[in-house]
Amino acid sequence: MQKLNEMRVALICAVIAAAGVIAAPYYIDLFQIMQLTVFAAMAVLALSLGFIWGYGGILSFGQTSFFGLGAYAYAVAAINFGDSTGAIVMAILIPVIFAALLGYFMIYGGVSDVYLGVITLTVSLILFNLVNSTAGDFYKIGDARLGGFNGMPAIPTFNMPGDPGYILSPEQAWTVTGLALIVVYIGLRVLIASTFGRIIIAIRENETRAALLGYDPRFYKLLTFMIGGAIAGFAGALYVNWGAFVSPTIFALGLSAQIIIWVIIGGRGTLIGPVIGCLLMQWMVTAIGGQQALDANFILGAILIVFVLLVPKGIAPTVVDLVKSRLPKAKSDTANSNAKVKA
Repeated sequence: MQKLNEMRVALICAVIAAAGVIAAPYYIDLFQIMQLTVFAAMAVLALSLGFIWGYGGILSFGQTSFFGLGAYAYAVAAINFGDSTGAIVMAILIPVIFAALLGYFMIYGGVSDVYLGVITLTVSLILFNLVNSTAGDFYKIGDARLGGFNGMPAIPTFNMPGDPGYILSPEQAWTVTGLALIVVYIGLRVLIASTFGRIIIAIRENETRAALLGYDPRFYKLLTFMIGGAIAGFAGALYVNWGAFVSPTIFALGLSAQIIIWVIIGGRGTLIGPVIGCLLMQWMVTAIGGQQALDANFILGAILIVFVLLVPKGIAPTVVDLVKSRLPKAKSDTANSNAKVKA
């Protein structure tokens, strides 16, 4: 019953958020809409790590691998297909296949959690150097030149499905990206509430016990890893659509660290936490970038230290704990007031 009530609340909040997304272009100027679009795309990326780490217990330092692969897959497919619909499919499919292959060798190979993080980080660095070395006309897929360190400019952005000539405006692109964030969030909530979700949480808590109950931890961890890769790849497509440009920096180590910071600050073991952490930190970085007095990386590092020391659970779990701690007192006060009235 509690889970059902929580899901109802989540759905109500999602409907309200969707209404806000649709109404935003009527009240916010174009510059702010563009900022919100990239924030929402990165929040989808944060959800990918929030899911596999917070619920699957898999700490991946290389979510940028799937993010970058999704971005490049979208760019190459959009240029060759001339349509964004098939490009979005490729942006999800390529990272899923890569996650399946990489995850199979790591998870079924018995790689421990620490080394799994190191391997995923190394893969991101390899992809960064690999794509960075693709300058020249020789490195192209179909009509799409990879561009090396210069990146791929003038990438076709989202169009109306089935009508490549109808290119979405920035306001429409924001609506698509904002609603995509909500759909991914609700989809993950439903998945976690399902039998699959309960199994991966059980494996996270005690892998040996789950295996004794008849579940194969390797199989479920691999599926979790693949789902995280699919979401990160989708986020890459959303990101490329925002700027119509992609470069090897999308695989950079700095972004990998930022994703982990978003999840830690927002709260691991929740879905809304990574979204809050991402939106808050992205807003702060943007605000700090508008002045020259403070270094953004210094501020991010200081905030991370403060949260690790003072708010180790993150924002979302801490707020929930505070609310729950107040509820018994509120119920007790209400009961005492009712007793006095009856007396």
